[in-house]
Amino acid sequence: MTTERIYLFKGFERFWHWAQAALIIFMLISGFEVHGSYELLGYRRAAQLHSNAAWALIGLWIFAIFWHLTTGEWRQYIPTTEKVLAVARFYSSGIFKGEAHPYETTAQRKHNPLQRLTYLAILVLVSPLIWITGWLYLFHAEWAAWGLGGLKLEWVAWGHTIGAFLMLAFLISHVYLITTGHTIGAQLKAMVTGWEDAH
Repeated sequence: MTTERIYLFKGFERFWHWAQAALIIFMLISGFEVHGSYELLGYRRAAQLHSNAAWALIGLWIFAIFWHLTTGEWRQYIPTTEKVLAVARFYSSGIFKGEAHPYETTAQRKHNPLQRLTYLAILVLVSPLIWITGWLYLFHAEWAAWGLGGLKLEWVAWGHTIGAFLMLAFLISHVYLITTGHTIGAQLKAMVTGWEDAH
């Protein structure tokens, strides 16, 4: 069988992906300490590092948005329902029967329709929930000046925590799905080297 190699993920794309993953994981860990789930760094230190990581992630996203706009890679995230049912059926049953993936990955179409819809949900639901509540947390002392005096800190805390658990659920499912390539480490290898073997 002939194996064709496709260069899927460019250098900045891989740096952005792994740096974002590291910052999000650190923010999850430090955030749960801030909420009192465990104690390692202490509340004050954990909260400070959590804020620093958030600012670093904002900076990274600014570069990533610029890169996506200038390279045209933003088109990879345009949502589509084409073959979405076939892909959902594959992950729910076909994968356990050894069926072939119904979606062909190319350099111009890196993400299958289920991935695109998931990333859309992250962008329009989870991320705004996390960032808006995090911003309110950070500038709690300014609420009255902003006309938000009636807002309760516990509401913001609940919203931020729910957003964190949704991001954690996405992270767990993302880690599982990278093991579902033609070999268990094929997709991880592609995200490290940029190259994927197409069969």
